[in-house]
Amino acid sequence: MRCHGTRRGLQWVWVFLWVAGAGAGCELTPRSAIPFDVHEMPVAELQAALVRGDVTSVQLVHLFLERIEAFDRGGPELNAILAVSPTAAAEAERLDRERAAGTLRGPLHGVPIVLKDNFDTHDMPTTGGSLALEGTVPEEDATIVRMLREAGAIVLAKTNLHEFAFGYTTISSLGGQTRNPHDPERNPGGSSGGTGAAVASSMAAFGYGTDTCGSVRVPAAVNGIYGIRPTRGLVSLRGILPLALTQDVPGPIARTVEDLALALQLIMGPDPGDPATRVLEGRELPDVMSAAASTGGLGGVRIGVLTELFGSEEEDSVVNELVRSALGEFEEAGAIVVEFSIPDLNQLLAGTSVITREFRRDLEAYLAERPEGTLRTLAEIVEGGRYDPAVAGVLAAALASPGAQGEAYDEALQRQRLLTEAVIEAMDAGGLDVLAYPPLRRVAALIGEPQGGVNCQLSAATGMPALVAPAGYTREGLPMGVEFLARPFDEALLLSLARGWEASGTRRHAPGWTPALVH
Repeated sequence: MRCHGTRRGLQWVWVFLWVAGAGAGCELTPRSAIPFDVHEMPVAELQAALVRGDVTSVQLVHLFLERIEAFDRGGPELNAILAVSPTAAAEAERLDRERAAGTLRGPLHGVPIVLKDNFDTHDMPTTGGSLALEGTVPEEDATIVRMLREAGAIVLAKTNLHEFAFGYTTISSLGGQTRNPHDPERNPGGSSGGTGAAVASSMAAFGYGTDTCGSVRVPAAVNGIYGIRPTRGLVSLRGILPLALTQDVPGPIARTVEDLALALQLIMGPDPGDPATRVLEGRELPDVMSAAASTGGLGGVRIGVLTELFGSEEEDSVVNELVRSALGEFEEAGAIVVEFSIPDLNQLLAGTSVITREFRRDLEAYLAERPEGTLRTLAEIVEGGRYDPAVAGVLAAALASPGAQGEAYDEALQRQRLLTEAVIEAMDAGGLDVLAYPPLRRVAALIGEPQGGVNCQLSAATGMPALVAPAGYTREGLPMGVEFLARPFDEALLLSLARGWEASGTRRHAPGWTPALVH
């Protein structure tokens, strides 16, 4: 590996950094006036420091920007950050004044976070990573962005994504190629790879992505962190640039289970602007914070190891070994782990994806509500050619698709319902709490190579919640995750399981390429 030499300085950072050394990582030493380290620091510790007066929110913004300058623009040049908010410092100053006056908006008061650049923000462009939408600033925030700001969060930056969230390696015409902080020669997963790389590298407290078919879970796995795809309808999609609304779900990515739970807690709930959230009528929201605070261990949890989703190719053996080893440790910690199979699962999964059919319809409905001057149709985008070649094929396929209509489309939706029924019935018959399998059957691919082995469709087609936790590292130091699927609205169980795993041993480490800047 190497430290990529080109430095593209950010004028808004008021410190100077220099690179010294290479090898397992790039050691950087800052000249900073703030004797405080945000590296690997969870939200609870950041808030405690703010309460004590050890640091201000304005300083936190600058400290995270230092890390962006050091590792995203310099050092390994991860290229995870697409745009930095021009109002972040001013918002931090306002939140510091509120704190001094005794007013706290919520548990994120004054804490910087990042968002995938398909979340609408009234003060920054929302582009989906595409030059076709460059400079398009929505009139208002997405529902969950509004909820986060109300809780005191500072939106520090928008992260790069696989263009239009339509792929797994996180490359876009507007943002270029994002790199994996554990090995910058490899991709960071996708499509929320910018968020995954930024969070793993401590460029923010935590971040958010969207998951249509693995786009939160794959980046969590290959960046060695936690990610959750909630039950469809638990979180609003209003104000998010869509890929396919039947399968789209926003979800958080974090370095700790408690931060993951907090990030989910703050965005759950019904939204009159999103019909999908009507499933919450008369239903209590999952108590995710209590689950994440539990240290009761893993005793008695019944885990079904879903054999069909383990790879059978030689290239799959490394991940198979890592995930099975992790599940063995779950068993040693008290979980009941059994081999499990769902009859005809592969046939049930076949034909359940609706992404190509829904993309044009849902994108154009979204674009119709954007400011004047925005392109309005997928045809205009394709004809304009302002997109990365990596998405040329999927955009053309979506344009040529008959769309979200007709007998074949109706059959795909019916197959999703049949799959959901079959999975829940099988779990009930086996007395299982969760199913377990690799979210990705192969390690992160080298930059420029296709990413194979994605196990995304089970959660995406059923709408059932899934959580990815770190499973371990290859001999080369590449992380991989293990995915757990639960029944609808059983997020608390998933987080309790992940917390028990986290508490039972050291499950992840910070990437060597993005070390602490305070020594």
